[in-house]
Amino acid sequence: MRMNIRSAVFFKGVVGADDVFADGTPQIVFIGRSNVGKSSVINSITKRKDLARTSSFPGRTQQINIFLINKAFYLIDLPGYGFAKMPKETRDKIQEMTNWYLFNSDYVFQKVVLIIDAKIGPTDSDMDMFNVLEKEEKEILIVANKIDKIKKSEYDKQTKKIKDIFNRHKVIFCSAENKIGIDMLSAALGEAYNDRN
Repeated sequence: MRMNIRSAVFFKGVVGADDVFADGTPQIVFIGRSNVGKSSVINSITKRKDLARTSSFPGRTQQINIFLINKAFYLIDLPGYGFAKMPKETRDKIQEMTNWYLFNSDYVFQKVVLIIDAKIGPTDSDMDMFNVLEKEEKEILIVANKIDKIKKSEYDKQTKKIKDIFNRHKVIFCSAENKIGIDMLSAALGEAYNDRN
């Protein structure tokens, strides 16, 4: 059953430890490679065109953005990874912040939504992130975005390949641009949160 998102607002952006993470509000985390369409996916599921700022310039998000959904849970938007065209110091700082939140803090989150490019398939940086998430026993949901970019003749082969790679985890194929699979993703988030409100 699709989660009914009645309200979605930008709550705050942070670059490190913050009381908001420990206030008892459930957290669902979104992460993905730079320019994979993470912001577009967030805007699609919340039905808010400009909730998460989209850009054709990779690496735009350089802080942890927190959105309050239904006044009941936080959607945590982590900066993208795997983008080299920024100063190394900035890149390292972003990576350190992401690793801290996901693996070194004591914060509890319901699920990590790992977004990949369905046409390209998981990159080395995607697999690095996935492997660490799995090693740390995080609840992982794979979202393969941009399925509209896959040629029809290659669709079955490409989607099977992605399913086989992440065989122990649920994979949702979607297109944020064409709103394909968004209902399925929304339902999965509802299950993670139990849609208690």
